[in-house]
Amino acid sequence: MTEINSVTTLTHDGDVAVITLNSPPVNALSGNVRQGLYDGFKAAGASDAKAIVLICEGRTFIAGADISEFGAAAGTPTASLFDVQDMMENAKVPVVAAIHGTALGGGLEVALCAHYRVAVPSARLGLPEVALGLLPGAGGTQRLPRVVGVETALEMMTSGRHVPAPEAAKLGLVDELAEEGKLKEAALAFANKCVAENKPLVKISENNTKLEAARGKPEIFAAFRKANARKFRGFAAPEANIKCIEAAVNSASFDEGLKAERKLFGELMMGSQSAAQRYYFFAERQAQKIPGIADDIPLRPIKKVGVIGAGTMGGGIAMNFANVGIPVVIVEQQQAPLDKGLATIRSNYERSRTAKPEETAKRISLITGSLSMEEAFADVDLVIEAVFERMDIKKDIFTKLDAICKPGAILATNTSGLNIDEIASVTKRPQDVIGLHFFSPANVMKLLEIVRADHTADDVIMTSMKLSKQIGKIAALVGVCPGFVGNRILGQRQREAQKLVLEGAMPWDVDRVLYDFGFPMGPFAMSDLAGLDIGWVKEKSNGETIRDVLCEADRRGQKTGAGYYDYDENRNAQPSAFTEKVIHDFIVKSGANPRKIDDEEILERCIYPMINEAVKILEEGKAIRASDIDVVWVNGYGWPVYRGGPMFYGDLIGGPAVVLKKMQEFEAKMGDQFKPAALLEKLVAEGKKFSDLKG
Repeated sequence: MTEINSVTTLTHDGDVAVITLNSPPVNALSGNVRQGLYDGFKAAGASDAKAIVLICEGRTFIAGADISEFGAAAGTPTASLFDVQDMMENAKVPVVAAIHGTALGGGLEVALCAHYRVAVPSARLGLPEVALGLLPGAGGTQRLPRVVGVETALEMMTSGRHVPAPEAAKLGLVDELAEEGKLKEAALAFANKCVAENKPLVKISENNTKLEAARGKPEIFAAFRKANARKFRGFAAPEANIKCIEAAVNSASFDEGLKAERKLFGELMMGSQSAAQRYYFFAERQAQKIPGIADDIPLRPIKKVGVIGAGTMGGGIAMNFANVGIPVVIVEQQQAPLDKGLATIRSNYERSRTAKPEETAKRISLITGSLSMEEAFADVDLVIEAVFERMDIKKDIFTKLDAICKPGAILATNTSGLNIDEIASVTKRPQDVIGLHFFSPANVMKLLEIVRADHTADDVIMTSMKLSKQIGKIAALVGVCPGFVGNRILGQRQREAQKLVLEGAMPWDVDRVLYDFGFPMGPFAMSDLAGLDIGWVKEKSNGETIRDVLCEADRRGQKTGAGYYDYDENRNAQPSAFTEKVIHDFIVKSGANPRKIDDEEILERCIYPMINEAVKILEEGKAIRASDIDVVWVNGYGWPVYRGGPMFYGDLIGGPAVVLKKMQEFEAKMGDQFKPAALLEKLVAEGKKFSDLKG
């Protein structure tokens, strides 16, 4: 065995040279890895080997680029990825890539420079750079369509999908499937077969057959753009990926297409969108780390879960656990709402196409109902209360749970903003009480705000954090305060949206600005979708607010065909003359003079107070780090990931100094609601960024 460097070895098995890469945890393409591969192929090529196999130790093949190197200062010069690829593709003997785990991004780009690929069935292959606001920058955009065809390459690259090895074999990405656990043997056998049969050295870069099928057919790209316009809205990377595939089809040579790829890659790499998406990639992982609590703390086993409330929220929560094989029992007070809730769950599952029928049946069977907390919850490991947002109701429930549940059971509330310390105070085990704030619909939305109360035990926190990952949620740990993190910040935006309307902006003006910023919809469109009558009581309504007047006129949102907007039979929204008159009447009644409000002011009035409130939350210790707030807003409230989150965006537009100046201007004109956070002033005085707030 020859040790090429600290992560690469070269051995020989008969006529086959075997280059083995071992760079935990995922064999990412760091400088050391690239140099090891380059030197390894150079040494193998200089030997008398008749074929070369590239294989990786550990749990995966090369899982991609080393993202931590992106944008970093250059260190000791090492071989580039292009050097490695040239060495592989131009080898004088067959090169076989042996793939297990994942071959993603740069990993697949390396494998595509081998002459052949062998993979175990559990392996997955893909080019997911689009999720980081990038495109495959090492020939992936040029080689993939030459292998799988233009339409499939478009889908794979713009979705970032990880393709299972059996599908990859059908597409031509994989030449042979190996038996699980016998990858090396299969790769060696394939390499020897290449030698024995004198197989050609297949260079993907020289094969234009599948590109020719799309040449002179721009309608392929036009149709793809049209079909995905909504999904790609606001993102730069999908369009850049499409342009690269167009270049592959239309360029006179592989090298010409490669130049287009490198140009577009550079533009994305230097742009703010990729910076935001790369930042978010690390922010999501950082949110799992809780200072002061060891990662290896013993967790509480969660083998059975109880849910109180069979409504939309309770049913959605239950589905999360059934989806991963954890039995759930739902308790309601009466049979009718329980039956309705269980029927809704069944309907949701039956409409879903993500699971096979037998899997759907199993999940449904894991959810049962009961009218008795005493019977249902005696043996649960976790119970989640999801009832009406009233403190007296929740305290009554937790008093009962304290008496019913076994010692060590976690008692959780799904409250969206009530004081969990007060809820915990009625129990004799406040250390077992925690907030698990799911977002509606709970079986779809990714965010889970995990709310730590004053006495919540560390193992309860970490059990909840790990459990969130198990059920497919993205969690952020927050503290107890009105609205917690997400809704507390949302309150600032909602307040300003309502004020702007009473100053002269129309609801559709506000919605348009926030939609163009990247949100799925604006606050008024969202209100119409949810229903204006949520929380509205007809008997107590006296026309004091715009919402009151709209509801009194039976304009309660999309469901009644009218709310802030008018809706046609397909629920397409149109600005409403009725709403405009209602707003005008309110302005006249207030004695104010409506004014023209430009888009810039609308955006600043809605966004800057959100950033300021986030700083207050950090000041109070209700969030651990600035990036956690961004995780909450990207996953729970539709903040566009290509803008990173409120805190990243604050740095993007100039940092604390810019936000402070604007808040001071607003405070002078409009009052104390815009008072800057003390920590914001401190950041400016110390010349720091929002990203410096790390707990």
